[in-house]
Amino acid sequence: MCVCVCLLTHCHSMLPPVKKDRIITQLPKCFSPNAALHTKEGFHPQVKAACQVPKADTLNFNIAKVIVVGDVAVGKTCLISRFCRAAFDKNYKATIGVDFEMERFEVLGVPFSLQLWDTAGQERFKCIASTYYRGAQAIIVVFDLSSVGSLAHARQWLEDAMKENDPSSVLLFLVGTKKDLSSPDQLARIEREAIRLSEEIKAEYWAVSAKSGEGVRDFFFRVASLTFEAKVLSELEKSGSRHVGDIIRITDITEADRTPTKRKSNCC
Repeated sequence: MCVCVCLLTHCHSMLPPVKKDRIITQLPKCFSPNAALHTKEGFHPQVKAACQVPKADTLNFNIAKVIVVGDVAVGKTCLISRFCRAAFDKNYKATIGVDFEMERFEVLGVPFSLQLWDTAGQERFKCIASTYYRGAQAIIVVFDLSSVGSLAHARQWLEDAMKENDPSSVLLFLVGTKKDLSSPDQLARIEREAIRLSEEIKAEYWAVSAKSGEGVRDFFFRVASLTFEAKVLSELEKSGSRHVGDIIRITDITEADRTPTKRKSNCC
């Protein structure tokens, strides 16, 4: 018997093939070794072993929920739009409540998707947005590299998001946007503070520009790779798998999982 990552076949048959530019075969590098979740050069050996077995007729699929939080106008929506649509809209439109994107990858030959939850930064929508925080595998806290205040607020955004999640099972990312607007001196100063905060909260730090696209693709590939790796390792641990010879099932995807339902909030 061999290690294999399995799923329900009908779930994947309804979806189009993964785009060629969303295929991940190597673990992407971190942005800064001083503020990384880990600095290993490759995927965990157990993860690679689980994905290298021929699947025959068995298809593979899994989803990770990623919530994106941060102050209003720091560029959360632009960040997601740049990656998902290769577009940048300079006309700012505030997110009302929550927006949702699904981005599909193939990691080590296994189909894998990120649910990207773009949450509102305005105070009046915060209560609504917080109802969608629960069950995240990754939290992306976004701040503006040209605004020290938005970095100062990052800790509170993280605390709010963590109230709905298990700290031991969620990956944290601290992302500075609008890199193109920062002077070299300003960027160096705020990055020192950001890296210090990342080390403190155990988050991985990235600096990107949604306008130019710099770092955006690498960042989301890193998020997809690390969440995939964490999910496979978690399932191996739950099943007690420590060696080749076990079959694991990552997550059976139901229709409810694929199509998120907006819950009513009783606080706003």
